[in-house]
Amino acid sequence: MKNIFKTSLAVLSLVFFSACSNDDYDIGDITTPSNLSVTAAVVGQTEEMPNGDGSGAVSFSASADNAMTYKFIFGDGFEEVSASGETTHSFNENGVNDYTVTVVASGTGGASSNMTTTVTVFSDFSDPETKELLTGGSSKTWYVAASQPAHLGVGPSAGEGFTAPIYYAAAPFEKAGADVSSCFYTDEMTFSLNENDNIIYNYNNNGQTFVNVAYTGDFGGDGSEDQCLDFSNTGDFSASLSPSTSGLPEGATTGTVINIAGGGTMSYYVGSSSYEVLNITPTTMDVRVIPGNDPALAWYLKFTTSQGGEEEPEEFESQFNTEIWSDEFEGDALDTDNWNYEIGNGSNGWGNGESQYYTDEEDNVKVENGNLIITAKREAESGFDFTSARITTKDKFEFTYGRVEVRAKLPAGGGTWPAIWMLGAAFPEESWPGVGEIDIMEFVGNNPDRISSALHFPGNSGGNAVVGDTEISEATTEFHIYEVEWTAEKITFLMDGVPHLEFDNNDSTPFQEDFFIILNVAMGGTLGGNIADDFQESSMEVDYVKVFQE
Repeated sequence: MKNIFKTSLAVLSLVFFSACSNDDYDIGDITTPSNLSVTAAVVGQTEEMPNGDGSGAVSFSASADNAMTYKFIFGDGFEEVSASGETTHSFNENGVNDYTVTVVASGTGGASSNMTTTVTVFSDFSDPETKELLTGGSSKTWYVAASQPAHLGVGPSAGEGFTAPIYYAAAPFEKAGADVSSCFYTDEMTFSLNENDNIIYNYNNNGQTFVNVAYTGDFGGDGSEDQCLDFSNTGDFSASLSPSTSGLPEGATTGTVINIAGGGTMSYYVGSSSYEVLNITPTTMDVRVIPGNDPALAWYLKFTTSQGGEEEPEEFESQFNTEIWSDEFEGDALDTDNWNYEIGNGSNGWGNGESQYYTDEEDNVKVENGNLIITAKREAESGFDFTSARITTKDKFEFTYGRVEVRAKLPAGGGTWPAIWMLGAAFPEESWPGVGEIDIMEFVGNNPDRISSALHFPGNSGGNAVVGDTEISEATTEFHIYEVEWTAEKITFLMDGVPHLEFDNNDSTPFQEDFFIILNVAMGGTLGGNIADDFQESSMEVDYVKVFQE
Protein backbone atom coordinates (compact mmCIF):
# COMPACT_ATOMS: atom_id res chain seq x y z
CA MET A 1 0.00 0.00 0.00
CA LYS A 2 1.20 3.47 -0.67
CA ASN A 3 1.03 6.27 1.83
CA ILE A 4 1.46 9.76 0.38
CA PHE A 5 2.48 12.61 2.63
CA LYS A 6 3.15 16.29 1.99
CA THR A 7 4.17 19.15 4.25
CA SER A 8 2.88 22.60 5.04
CA LEU A 9 4.13 25.63 6.95
CA ALA A 10 0.86 26.90 8.37
CA VAL A 11 0.88 27.80 12.07
CA LEU A 12 -0.12 25.27 14.74
CA SER A 13 -2.43 26.56 17.39
CA LEU A 14 -3.61 24.94 20.57
CA VAL A 15 -6.28 26.90 22.34
CA PHE A 16 -7.84 25.66 25.51
CA PHE A 17 -11.26 26.55 26.83
CA SER A 18 -12.43 25.24 30.15
CA ALA A 19 -15.99 24.41 30.94
CA CYS A 20 -16.11 22.36 34.05
CA SER A 21 -19.12 21.19 35.90
CA ASN A 22 -19.50 22.09 39.54
CA ASP A 23 -16.35 20.65 41.08
CA ASP A 24 -17.84 20.89 44.56
CA TYR A 25 -20.87 18.81 43.60
CA ASP A 26 -20.45 15.67 45.69
CA ILE A 27 -23.54 13.88 46.96
CA GLY A 28 -23.27 10.25 48.01
CA ASP A 29 -21.47 8.19 45.37
CA ILE A 30 -21.37 11.06 42.86
CA THR A 31 -17.80 12.25 42.33
CA THR A 32 -17.07 14.91 39.79
CA PRO A 33 -13.64 14.84 38.12
CA SER A 34 -11.62 17.96 38.82
CA ASN A 35 -8.39 19.52 37.63
CA LEU A 36 -8.94 18.31 34.09
CA SER A 37 -6.04 18.98 31.77
CA VAL A 38 -5.51 18.08 28.13
CA THR A 39 -2.39 18.17 25.97
CA ALA A 40 -2.20 17.63 22.22
CA ALA A 41 0.88 16.84 20.16
CA VAL A 42 0.75 16.85 16.37
CA VAL A 43 2.62 13.82 15.05
CA GLY A 44 5.70 14.71 13.02
CA GLN A 45 5.67 18.34 14.05
CA THR A 46 8.97 20.12 13.44
CA GLU A 47 10.06 23.70 12.89
CA GLU A 48 9.86 23.03 9.16
CA MET A 49 6.55 21.16 9.46
CA PRO A 50 4.67 22.89 12.29
CA ASN A 51 1.40 21.14 11.40
CA GLY A 52 2.81 17.66 11.26
CA ASP A 53 4.04 15.20 8.67
CA GLY A 54 0.85 15.02 6.63
CA SER A 55 -0.52 11.99 8.43
CA GLY A 56 -3.14 14.13 10.19
CA ALA A 57 -2.35 12.32 13.44
CA VAL A 58 -2.56 14.04 16.80
CA SER A 59 -1.73 12.40 20.14
CA PHE A 60 -3.91 13.45 23.07
CA SER A 61 -3.31 13.03 26.78
CA ALA A 62 -5.99 13.86 29.35
CA SER A 63 -5.88 13.62 33.13
CA ALA A 64 -8.19 14.58 35.97
CA ASP A 65 -8.72 13.78 39.62
CA ASN A 66 -11.48 11.18 40.19
CA ALA A 67 -11.92 10.46 36.49
CA MET A 68 -12.89 6.94 35.43
CA THR A 69 -13.02 7.41 31.66
CA TYR A 70 -12.31 10.10 29.09
CA LYS A 71 -14.44 10.68 26.03
CA PHE A 72 -12.79 12.45 23.12
CA ILE A 73 -15.10 14.24 20.68
CA PHE A 74 -12.77 15.13 17.85
CA GLY A 75 -14.92 17.59 15.93
CA ASP A 76 -14.72 15.64 12.65
CA GLY A 77 -17.59 13.24 13.34
CA PHE A 78 -15.49 10.76 15.32
CA GLU A 79 -15.53 9.97 19.01
CA GLU A 80 -13.52 7.67 21.24
CA VAL A 81 -13.66 6.59 24.89
CA SER A 82 -10.35 5.97 26.63
CA ALA A 83 -9.93 4.63 30.14
CA SER A 84 -6.33 5.83 30.32
CA GLY A 85 -6.89 9.28 28.85
CA GLU A 86 -4.34 8.51 26.10
CA THR A 87 -5.27 8.29 22.44
CA THR A 88 -4.07 9.16 18.96
CA HIS A 89 -6.51 10.32 16.32
CA SER A 90 -5.99 10.93 12.62
CA PHE A 91 -7.82 13.85 11.03
CA ASN A 92 -8.46 13.01 7.43
CA GLU A 93 -9.63 16.11 5.57
CA ASN A 94 -6.81 16.99 3.21
CA GLY A 95 -5.03 20.27 3.75
CA VAL A 96 -4.45 22.38 6.84
CA ASN A 97 -7.57 22.44 9.00
CA ASP A 98 -8.68 23.52 12.47
CA TYR A 99 -10.58 21.04 14.66
CA THR A 100 -12.36 21.74 17.93
CA VAL A 101 -11.82 18.77 20.24
CA THR A 102 -13.86 18.27 23.41
CA VAL A 103 -12.68 15.94 26.17
CA VAL A 104 -15.27 14.76 28.71
CA ALA A 105 -13.91 13.25 31.93
CA SER A 106 -16.51 11.04 33.65
CA GLY A 107 -16.53 10.16 37.34
CA THR A 108 -18.90 8.14 39.48
CA GLY A 109 -22.64 8.64 39.37
CA GLY A 110 -22.52 10.15 35.88
CA ALA A 111 -20.80 13.37 36.96
CA SER A 112 -18.41 14.85 34.42
CA SER A 113 -16.11 17.69 33.55
CA ASN A 114 -15.10 18.81 30.11
CA MET A 115 -12.47 20.83 28.33
CA THR A 116 -12.20 22.02 24.75
CA THR A 117 -9.05 22.45 22.67
CA THR A 118 -8.46 23.50 19.08
CA VAL A 119 -5.81 21.83 16.97
CA THR A 120 -4.47 22.87 13.60
CA VAL A 121 -3.12 19.95 11.63
CA PHE A 122 -2.13 19.08 8.08
CA SER A 123 -3.32 15.89 6.35
CA ASP A 124 -2.51 14.51 2.94
CA PHE A 125 -2.95 10.76 3.08
CA SER A 126 -4.01 8.57 0.18
CA ASP A 127 -4.24 4.81 -0.31
CA PRO A 128 -6.17 4.25 -3.54
CA GLU A 129 -5.39 0.52 -3.59
CA THR A 130 -7.05 -0.17 -0.24
CA LYS A 131 -9.94 2.09 -1.19
CA GLU A 132 -10.49 0.12 -4.41
CA LEU A 133 -10.27 -3.27 -2.70
CA LEU A 134 -12.50 -2.18 0.18
CA THR A 135 -15.30 -0.82 -2.01
CA GLY A 136 -14.77 -2.75 -5.23
CA GLY A 137 -14.65 0.63 -6.94
CA SER A 138 -18.38 1.05 -6.29
CA SER A 139 -19.84 -1.09 -3.50
CA LYS A 140 -18.78 -4.27 -1.73
CA THR A 141 -20.31 -6.22 1.16
CA TRP A 142 -18.19 -8.03 3.73
CA TYR A 143 -19.06 -10.81 6.18
CA VAL A 144 -17.28 -12.40 9.14
CA ALA A 145 -15.03 -15.17 7.75
CA ALA A 146 -16.55 -17.75 10.08
CA SER A 147 -14.83 -20.74 8.42
CA GLN A 148 -11.34 -19.36 9.03
CA PRO A 149 -9.25 -20.00 12.14
CA ALA A 150 -8.72 -16.82 14.17
CA HIS A 151 -11.62 -14.97 12.52
CA LEU A 152 -11.88 -13.43 15.99
CA GLY A 153 -8.94 -13.16 18.33
CA VAL A 154 -7.10 -11.03 20.83
CA GLY A 155 -3.50 -10.35 21.77
CA PRO A 156 -1.30 -7.62 23.26
CA SER A 157 -1.24 -4.23 21.55
CA ALA A 158 2.47 -3.76 22.22
CA GLY A 159 5.51 -5.71 23.33
CA GLU A 160 6.18 -9.39 22.72
CA GLY A 161 3.67 -11.04 20.39
CA PHE A 162 1.87 -7.81 19.61
CA THR A 163 1.33 -8.69 15.95
CA ALA A 164 -0.93 -11.72 16.49
CA PRO A 165 -3.91 -12.90 18.60
CA ILE A 166 -1.74 -14.94 20.98
CA TYR A 167 -4.21 -14.77 23.91
CA TYR A 168 -7.19 -16.26 22.09
CA ALA A 169 -8.15 -17.22 18.53
CA ALA A 170 -11.62 -18.53 17.59
CA ALA A 171 -11.89 -21.89 15.85
CA PRO A 172 -13.91 -22.13 12.60
CA PHE A 173 -17.61 -21.51 13.29
CA GLU A 174 -16.91 -21.47 17.02
CA LYS A 175 -19.68 -18.92 17.69
CA ALA A 176 -22.36 -20.72 15.65
CA GLY A 177 -25.35 -22.50 17.14
CA ALA A 178 -25.66 -20.55 20.40
CA ASP A 179 -28.14 -17.73 20.98
CA VAL A 180 -25.52 -15.80 22.91
CA SER A 181 -23.10 -15.63 19.95
CA SER A 182 -24.55 -16.86 16.63
CA CYS A 183 -25.56 -13.33 15.55
CA PHE A 184 -21.86 -12.70 14.98
CA TYR A 185 -22.06 -14.56 11.69
CA THR A 186 -25.06 -12.70 10.26
CA ASP A 187 -23.55 -9.19 10.12
CA GLU A 188 -23.35 -7.43 6.76
CA MET A 189 -20.84 -4.60 6.29
CA THR A 190 -20.99 -2.65 3.04
CA PHE A 191 -18.47 -0.05 1.90
CA SER A 192 -19.55 2.14 -1.02
CA LEU A 193 -18.37 5.23 -2.85
CA ASN A 194 -20.75 8.21 -3.17
CA GLU A 195 -20.89 10.71 -6.03
CA ASN A 196 -17.97 12.62 -4.49
CA ASP A 197 -15.82 9.48 -4.25
CA ASN A 198 -16.13 9.48 -0.47
CA ILE A 199 -16.56 6.22 1.44
CA ILE A 200 -19.96 5.43 2.94
CA TYR A 201 -20.21 2.53 5.38
CA ASN A 202 -23.46 0.63 6.00
CA TYR A 203 -23.76 -1.72 8.94
CA ASN A 204 -26.63 -4.24 8.96
CA ASN A 205 -26.58 -6.43 12.06
CA ASN A 206 -29.87 -8.18 11.23
CA GLY A 207 -31.21 -7.28 14.68
CA GLN A 208 -28.33 -7.94 17.07
CA THR A 209 -24.61 -7.30 17.44
CA PHE A 210 -22.05 -9.51 19.17
CA VAL A 211 -20.80 -7.29 22.02
CA ASN A 212 -17.59 -7.63 24.03
CA VAL A 213 -18.26 -8.49 27.69
CA ALA A 214 -16.92 -5.13 28.90
CA TYR A 215 -19.67 -3.32 26.99
CA THR A 216 -22.66 -5.62 27.40
CA GLY A 217 -24.01 -3.50 30.26
CA ASP A 218 -24.35 -0.56 27.86
CA PHE A 219 -26.82 -2.54 25.74
CA GLY A 220 -28.84 -4.38 28.37
CA GLY A 221 -26.56 -7.36 28.90
CA ASP A 222 -25.61 -8.89 32.23
CA GLY A 223 -21.85 -8.36 31.94
CA SER A 224 -21.05 -12.06 32.36
CA GLU A 225 -19.81 -12.89 28.85
CA ASP A 226 -19.75 -11.69 25.24
CA GLN A 227 -23.37 -11.55 24.12
CA CYS A 228 -25.62 -10.94 21.12
CA LEU A 229 -27.60 -7.84 22.10
CA ASP A 230 -29.96 -5.32 20.56
CA PHE A 231 -27.82 -2.59 19.08
CA SER A 232 -29.13 0.59 17.51
CA ASN A 233 -25.90 1.75 15.89
CA THR A 234 -26.73 0.51 12.39
CA GLY A 235 -27.29 2.27 9.09
CA ASP A 236 -25.06 4.57 7.03
CA PHE A 237 -21.89 6.23 8.33
CA SER A 238 -19.13 8.31 6.81
CA ALA A 239 -15.82 6.49 6.65
CA SER A 240 -12.29 7.52 5.79
CA LEU A 241 -8.77 6.13 5.51
CA SER A 242 -5.79 7.30 7.53
CA PRO A 243 -2.23 6.14 8.17
CA SER A 244 -1.54 3.74 10.99
CA THR A 245 0.29 4.84 14.12
CA SER A 246 0.33 1.37 15.73
CA GLY A 247 4.00 0.66 15.19
CA LEU A 248 3.31 -2.69 13.54
CA PRO A 249 6.19 -3.84 11.32
CA GLU A 250 5.83 -3.25 7.60
CA GLY A 251 5.13 -6.87 6.71
CA ALA A 252 2.31 -7.16 9.26
CA THR A 253 0.09 -4.31 8.03
CA THR A 254 -0.94 -2.27 5.01
CA GLY A 255 -0.30 0.84 7.06
CA THR A 256 -3.88 2.04 6.53
CA VAL A 257 -6.68 2.49 9.06
CA ILE A 258 -10.43 2.53 8.35
CA ASN A 259 -12.17 5.18 10.45
CA ILE A 260 -15.94 5.05 10.83
CA ALA A 261 -17.67 8.24 11.99
CA GLY A 262 -20.53 8.35 14.48
CA GLY A 263 -19.30 5.46 16.58
CA GLY A 264 -19.77 2.96 13.76
CA THR A 265 -18.42 -0.53 14.27
CA MET A 266 -17.37 -3.44 12.08
CA SER A 267 -19.30 -6.30 13.66
CA TYR A 268 -17.83 -7.33 17.06
CA TYR A 269 -18.27 -4.32 19.35
CA VAL A 270 -15.23 -3.25 21.40
CA GLY A 271 -15.94 0.46 21.78
CA SER A 272 -13.77 1.65 18.92
CA SER A 273 -14.38 2.85 15.37
CA SER A 274 -10.86 2.66 13.92
CA TYR A 275 -9.69 -0.56 12.27
CA GLU A 276 -6.17 -1.08 10.99
CA VAL A 277 -6.14 -3.07 7.76
CA LEU A 278 -3.50 -5.77 8.14
CA ASN A 279 -4.17 -7.43 4.80
CA ILE A 280 -6.75 -7.00 2.05
CA THR A 281 -7.45 -8.82 -1.24
CA PRO A 282 -10.48 -8.68 -3.54
CA THR A 283 -12.21 -11.30 -1.33
CA THR A 284 -10.56 -11.21 2.12
CA MET A 285 -9.69 -8.62 4.75
CA ASP A 286 -7.89 -8.87 8.12
CA VAL A 287 -8.17 -5.99 10.58
CA ARG A 288 -6.88 -5.03 14.03
CA VAL A 289 -8.68 -2.78 16.49
CA ILE A 290 -7.69 -1.40 19.89
CA PRO A 291 -10.67 -1.55 22.31
CA GLY A 292 -11.79 1.70 23.85
CA ASN A 293 -11.63 0.36 27.39
CA ASP A 294 -8.22 -1.34 27.31
CA PRO A 295 -5.40 0.03 25.12
CA ALA A 296 -3.18 -2.87 26.19
CA LEU A 297 -5.22 -5.24 24.01
CA ALA A 298 -5.63 -5.64 20.26
CA TRP A 299 -8.59 -7.50 18.77
CA TYR A 300 -8.32 -9.20 15.37
CA LEU A 301 -11.11 -9.85 12.86
CA LYS A 302 -11.19 -11.66 9.51
CA PHE A 303 -13.77 -10.82 6.83
CA THR A 304 -14.73 -12.31 3.49
CA THR A 305 -16.97 -11.26 0.60
CA SER A 306 -18.67 -14.66 0.68
CA GLN A 307 -22.01 -14.67 2.49
CA GLY A 308 -22.11 -17.45 5.04
CA GLY A 309 -18.54 -16.87 6.12
CA GLU A 310 -16.79 -19.22 3.72
CA GLU A 311 -13.70 -17.63 2.33
CA GLU A 312 -13.78 -17.28 -1.41
CA PRO A 313 -10.83 -18.83 -3.13
CA GLU A 314 -8.50 -16.55 -4.98
CA GLU A 315 -8.90 -16.54 -8.73
CA PHE A 316 -6.92 -19.28 -10.49
CA GLU A 317 -4.38 -17.91 -12.97
CA SER A 318 -3.70 -20.19 -15.90
CA GLN A 319 -0.32 -20.19 -17.60
CA PHE A 320 -1.96 -21.30 -20.85
CA ASN A 321 -3.81 -18.55 -22.68
CA THR A 322 -3.37 -19.22 -26.40
CA GLU A 323 -6.18 -21.24 -27.95
CA ILE A 324 -4.71 -23.97 -30.19
CA TRP A 325 -7.78 -26.13 -30.87
CA SER A 326 -11.52 -25.91 -30.35
CA ASP A 327 -14.91 -27.19 -31.39
CA GLU A 328 -17.86 -24.92 -30.67
CA PHE A 329 -20.36 -27.16 -32.47
CA GLU A 330 -21.72 -24.45 -34.75
CA GLY A 331 -22.66 -26.72 -37.66
CA ASP A 332 -25.54 -29.12 -38.15
CA ALA A 333 -23.52 -32.32 -37.68
CA LEU A 334 -20.54 -33.61 -35.76
CA ASP A 335 -17.27 -32.51 -37.38
CA THR A 336 -15.56 -35.79 -38.22
CA ASP A 337 -12.35 -33.93 -38.96
CA ASN A 338 -12.20 -33.45 -35.17
CA TRP A 339 -14.00 -36.51 -33.79
CA ASN A 340 -14.31 -40.28 -34.12
CA TYR A 341 -17.31 -42.38 -33.16
CA GLU A 342 -16.67 -45.40 -30.97
CA ILE A 343 -19.26 -48.14 -31.55
CA GLY A 344 -20.35 -51.02 -29.34
CA ASN A 345 -19.98 -52.07 -25.73
CA GLY A 346 -16.27 -52.82 -25.72
CA SER A 347 -14.91 -55.60 -23.54
CA ASN A 348 -16.96 -56.13 -20.37
CA GLY A 349 -18.82 -52.86 -20.87
CA TRP A 350 -15.67 -50.89 -21.68
CA GLY A 351 -14.01 -52.52 -18.71
CA ASN A 352 -16.60 -51.16 -16.24
CA GLY A 353 -19.64 -53.39 -16.67
CA GLU A 354 -21.51 -50.56 -18.46
CA SER A 355 -25.01 -51.27 -19.78
CA GLN A 356 -25.14 -49.14 -22.92
CA TYR A 357 -24.30 -49.76 -26.59
CA TYR A 358 -22.59 -46.79 -28.23
CA THR A 359 -23.85 -45.77 -31.69
CA ASP A 360 -23.33 -43.04 -34.26
CA GLU A 361 -27.07 -42.55 -34.65
CA GLU A 362 -28.54 -39.06 -34.53
CA ASP A 363 -30.81 -40.13 -31.68
CA ASN A 364 -27.66 -40.61 -29.60
CA VAL A 365 -25.30 -37.93 -30.91
CA LYS A 366 -26.06 -34.75 -32.84
CA VAL A 367 -25.16 -31.09 -33.16
CA GLU A 368 -28.05 -28.68 -32.69
CA ASN A 369 -28.39 -24.99 -31.79
CA GLY A 370 -24.66 -24.60 -31.21
CA ASN A 371 -24.39 -27.58 -28.83
CA LEU A 372 -23.19 -31.14 -29.04
CA ILE A 373 -25.94 -33.38 -27.62
CA ILE A 374 -25.11 -36.91 -26.44
CA THR A 375 -28.26 -38.77 -25.40
CA ALA A 376 -28.54 -41.99 -23.44
CA LYS A 377 -31.81 -43.83 -24.14
CA ARG A 378 -33.61 -46.86 -22.88
CA GLU A 379 -33.82 -48.87 -26.08
CA ALA A 380 -32.66 -52.32 -27.11
CA GLU A 381 -29.61 -52.57 -29.34
CA SER A 382 -27.33 -55.53 -30.07
CA GLY A 383 -28.33 -57.29 -26.86
CA PHE A 384 -28.14 -54.26 -24.61
CA ASP A 385 -30.99 -52.30 -23.00
CA PHE A 386 -29.59 -48.80 -23.54
CA THR A 387 -27.95 -46.77 -26.30
CA SER A 388 -25.69 -43.75 -26.06
CA ALA A 389 -22.60 -42.26 -27.73
CA ARG A 390 -18.86 -41.88 -27.17
CA ILE A 391 -16.64 -39.67 -29.33
CA THR A 392 -12.85 -39.15 -29.29
CA THR A 393 -10.13 -37.02 -30.92
CA LYS A 394 -7.76 -40.02 -31.29
CA ASP A 395 -5.37 -39.59 -34.23
CA LYS A 396 -7.08 -36.27 -35.09
CA PHE A 397 -6.02 -34.05 -32.20
CA GLU A 398 -3.49 -35.12 -29.60
CA PHE A 399 -1.33 -32.91 -27.41
CA THR A 400 1.02 -32.71 -24.44
CA TYR A 401 0.42 -30.13 -21.68
CA GLY A 402 -2.08 -27.28 -21.75
CA ARG A 403 -5.47 -26.32 -20.43
CA VAL A 404 -8.66 -28.08 -21.53
CA GLU A 405 -11.90 -26.17 -20.98
CA VAL A 406 -15.34 -27.73 -21.55
CA ARG A 407 -18.67 -26.00 -20.94
CA ALA A 408 -21.41 -28.55 -20.43
CA LYS A 409 -24.78 -29.36 -18.90
CA LEU A 410 -25.09 -32.91 -17.56
CA PRO A 411 -27.79 -35.58 -17.90
CA ALA A 412 -30.20 -36.40 -15.08
CA GLY A 413 -31.43 -39.73 -13.82
CA GLY A 414 -30.24 -42.61 -11.69
CA GLY A 415 -27.62 -44.67 -13.48
CA THR A 416 -26.34 -41.93 -15.82
CA TRP A 417 -22.56 -41.59 -15.88
CA PRO A 418 -21.30 -38.78 -18.17
CA ALA A 419 -17.58 -38.15 -18.49
CA ILE A 420 -15.17 -35.61 -20.00
CA TRP A 421 -11.75 -37.25 -20.03
CA MET A 422 -8.49 -38.07 -21.81
CA LEU A 423 -6.40 -41.17 -22.59
CA GLY A 424 -2.75 -41.49 -23.50
CA ALA A 425 -2.37 -41.44 -27.28
CA ALA A 426 -0.43 -44.74 -27.21
CA PHE A 427 -3.68 -46.56 -26.38
CA PRO A 428 -4.65 -49.24 -27.41
CA GLU A 429 -1.20 -50.28 -28.68
CA GLU A 430 -0.08 -49.84 -25.08
CA SER A 431 -2.35 -51.05 -22.33
CA TRP A 432 -4.27 -49.22 -19.65
CA PRO A 433 -3.37 -47.96 -17.07
CA GLY A 434 0.17 -47.70 -18.39
CA VAL A 435 -0.85 -45.08 -20.94
CA GLY A 436 -2.48 -42.93 -18.23
CA GLU A 437 -6.01 -41.52 -17.90
CA ILE A 438 -7.01 -37.96 -17.01
CA ASP A 439 -10.68 -37.69 -15.94
CA ILE A 440 -11.53 -34.01 -16.18
CA MET A 441 -15.10 -34.52 -14.97
CA GLU A 442 -17.24 -37.49 -13.99
CA PHE A 443 -20.81 -37.22 -12.74
CA VAL A 444 -23.12 -39.84 -11.29
CA GLY A 445 -26.86 -39.31 -11.59
CA ASN A 446 -27.36 -41.23 -8.35
CA ASN A 447 -25.26 -38.58 -6.55
CA PRO A 448 -26.27 -35.34 -8.30
CA ASP A 449 -24.68 -32.93 -5.82
CA ARG A 450 -21.02 -33.71 -6.62
CA ILE A 451 -18.67 -34.07 -9.54
CA SER A 452 -15.29 -35.79 -9.42
CA SER A 453 -11.95 -35.75 -11.21
CA ALA A 454 -9.33 -38.48 -11.24
CA LEU A 455 -5.97 -39.70 -12.50
CA HIS A 456 -5.29 -43.36 -13.37
CA PHE A 457 -1.75 -44.66 -13.87
CA PRO A 458 0.34 -47.66 -12.75
CA GLY A 459 -0.04 -48.14 -9.01
CA ASN A 460 -2.97 -45.70 -8.89
CA SER A 461 -5.81 -47.05 -10.99
CA GLY A 462 -9.36 -48.29 -10.56
CA GLY A 463 -10.34 -48.02 -6.91
CA ASN A 464 -6.85 -46.77 -6.07
CA ALA A 465 -6.91 -43.80 -8.45
CA VAL A 466 -6.01 -40.26 -7.38
CA VAL A 467 -9.48 -38.74 -6.92
CA GLY A 468 -10.89 -35.39 -5.88
CA ASP A 469 -14.45 -34.14 -5.87
CA THR A 470 -16.44 -31.00 -5.20
CA GLU A 471 -20.00 -29.92 -4.60
CA ILE A 472 -22.10 -28.80 -7.54
CA SER A 473 -25.59 -27.35 -7.83
CA GLU A 474 -27.88 -27.39 -10.84
CA ALA A 475 -25.50 -29.64 -12.76
CA THR A 476 -28.32 -30.96 -14.91
CA THR A 477 -30.14 -27.66 -15.49
CA GLU A 478 -27.29 -25.15 -15.87
CA PHE A 479 -24.02 -25.11 -17.80
CA HIS A 480 -20.76 -25.29 -15.84
CA ILE A 481 -17.15 -25.10 -16.98
CA TYR A 482 -14.94 -28.13 -16.34
CA GLU A 483 -11.18 -27.73 -16.75
CA VAL A 484 -7.81 -29.33 -16.32
CA GLU A 485 -4.50 -27.43 -16.24
CA TRP A 486 -1.74 -29.88 -17.20
CA THR A 487 1.98 -29.18 -16.94
CA ALA A 488 5.10 -31.30 -16.52
CA GLU A 489 5.09 -30.40 -12.82
CA LYS A 490 1.41 -30.22 -11.84
CA ILE A 491 -2.10 -31.25 -12.91
CA THR A 492 -4.94 -29.12 -11.55
CA PHE A 493 -8.66 -29.83 -11.95
CA LEU A 494 -11.20 -27.01 -11.74
CA MET A 495 -14.93 -26.37 -11.89
CA ASP A 496 -16.09 -22.86 -12.78
CA GLY A 497 -12.55 -21.61 -12.27
CA VAL A 498 -12.16 -23.05 -8.75
CA PRO A 499 -9.55 -25.81 -8.20
CA HIS A 500 -10.65 -28.95 -6.38
CA LEU A 501 -7.80 -31.40 -7.05
CA GLU A 502 -4.06 -30.85 -7.52
CA PHE A 503 -1.49 -33.50 -8.40
CA ASP A 504 2.28 -33.12 -8.39
CA ASN A 505 3.31 -34.49 -11.77
CA ASN A 506 6.80 -35.87 -12.48
CA ASP A 507 8.82 -37.91 -15.00
CA SER A 508 7.75 -41.21 -13.44
CA THR A 509 4.11 -40.79 -14.55
CA PRO A 510 2.69 -41.30 -18.05
CA PHE A 511 1.45 -37.70 -18.04
CA GLN A 512 4.42 -36.47 -20.05
CA GLU A 513 3.19 -37.67 -23.46
CA ASP A 514 0.38 -36.91 -25.92
CA PHE A 515 -3.24 -37.47 -24.88
CA PHE A 516 -6.56 -37.35 -26.76
CA ILE A 517 -10.01 -36.15 -25.60
CA ILE A 518 -13.11 -38.31 -25.00
CA LEU A 519 -16.76 -37.32 -24.39
CA ASN A 520 -19.38 -39.92 -23.49
CA VAL A 521 -22.49 -40.78 -21.46
CA ALA A 522 -22.39 -44.25 -19.93
CA MET A 523 -25.19 -46.09 -18.13
CA GLY A 524 -24.75 -48.11 -14.96
CA GLY A 525 -21.45 -49.87 -14.45
CA THR A 526 -19.04 -49.74 -11.55
CA LEU A 527 -19.48 -46.01 -10.99
CA GLY A 528 -22.88 -45.24 -12.53
CA GLY A 529 -24.58 -47.79 -10.27
CA ASN A 530 -28.22 -48.78 -10.36
CA ILE A 531 -30.28 -47.50 -13.27
CA ALA A 532 -33.63 -46.00 -12.24
CA ASP A 533 -36.62 -48.08 -13.31
CA ASP A 534 -38.32 -45.00 -14.74
CA PHE A 535 -35.31 -43.81 -16.73
CA GLN A 536 -36.14 -43.24 -20.40
CA GLU A 537 -33.56 -40.79 -21.78
CA SER A 538 -31.35 -37.87 -20.81
CA SER A 539 -28.65 -35.83 -22.52
CA MET A 540 -25.29 -34.20 -21.92
CA GLU A 541 -25.10 -30.90 -23.79
CA VAL A 542 -21.66 -29.51 -24.61
CA ASP A 543 -21.35 -25.86 -25.60
CA TYR A 544 -17.65 -26.03 -26.52
CA VAL A 545 -14.36 -27.83 -26.05
CA LYS A 546 -11.23 -25.64 -26.09
CA VAL A 547 -7.56 -26.37 -25.63
CA PHE A 548 -5.02 -23.70 -24.70
CA GLN A 549 -1.25 -23.68 -24.62
CA GLU A 550 1.36 -20.97 -24.07
